[in-house]
Amino acid sequence: MPFASSSDLRSFLLTLLLGLAAAGLCNLLHTPLPWMIGPLFASAAARMAGIALFCPAQVRQGGQWAIGTALGLYFTPLVLGVLASYAVWIVAGLAFAMLLGLAGAWLLSRLSDVDRVTAFFAMAVGGASEMAAQGEHHGAAVDRIAAAHSLRIMMVVAIVPFAFKFLDVHGADPFVPGAREVRYDGLALLVLLTASGALLLGRLRWPNNWVIGPLAVSILLTAFSANLSALPEWMTHFGQLFIGISLGTRFTPEFLHTAPRYLASVALCALLAILVAGGFGLLLAWISGINPATAILATSPGGIAEMSLTARTLQLGVPIVTAFHVIRMSVIVLTIGPLFRSLRYFQERADA
Repeated sequence: MPFASSSDLRSFLLTLLLGLAAAGLCNLLHTPLPWMIGPLFASAAARMAGIALFCPAQVRQGGQWAIGTALGLYFTPLVLGVLASYAVWIVAGLAFAMLLGLAGAWLLSRLSDVDRVTAFFAMAVGGASEMAAQGEHHGAAVDRIAAAHSLRIMMVVAIVPFAFKFLDVHGADPFVPGAREVRYDGLALLVLLTASGALLLGRLRWPNNWVIGPLAVSILLTAFSANLSALPEWMTHFGQLFIGISLGTRFTPEFLHTAPRYLASVALCALLAILVAGGFGLLLAWISGINPATAILATSPGGIAEMSLTARTLQLGVPIVTAFHVIRMSVIVLTIGPLFRSLRYFQERADA
């Protein structure tokens, strides 16, 4: 059940109202990603101020479903052909992300008092919950891993979209969704099929199944020109809102008061990662011919939903950004455990 008590329900309604008000304010101020950034920062600030907010996992999953489904509608047969030509660059982006995580872990262990295991999983550019679970299995400090990923995502969301907004970067995306008209009979079938994809991947214990399941089904339909319906704009808005409040409510009143040296070190590592990733994105754009802004979003150390939404809002290579992030996240989540065990084995051999 999403609500264990009436107190949880009241806290969720307060969270929802706060998120809606923050989204409305950000719309008035013309900020980038107002439906996600406003709720994210408002709920995070309220939680750290001690206000009791609550966001059930099902709400986060609903937001992920909406974003995954909407992004999949861009993967027309033409787009898939373009992506196939970028396969080598996607692999290069994956290799870069793994090296970036290793470098960040080394730096974090030097700057703070955290152990190497915790630093490794805290700086891996993968899903927060997946990295925390993997880290716990190997004896890392789960709370510090979760804090590091929350802070990294918040910094990426705060810096990258606003930088693009300041530089007036937009409109370089030649791709459009396969389905551009809302047809409610087709929409009902689209909802059923994409939700089934999420549930199936959940049964298979696939990471981030409420993004990847709907995304995969939506891609499959669009690739075969089965354009059932576009997603109504209000659905994508609420998807962003739900993701924003789910991220914001991860923060706690104790967040800023525990391990200040560790949080400062994470912030510095995250900032350096954003800058290095930006440089790599520009280099990748120069070599591959991908639009520079699209390449920066595709290689940034953010999450699938946040970076793909930024691309969608600013019309910057949505399927390219999505493909880079989905493949990176999937591969890192599936290989991070074996990679850690291999590195620990070689470290032990070197120390012997």
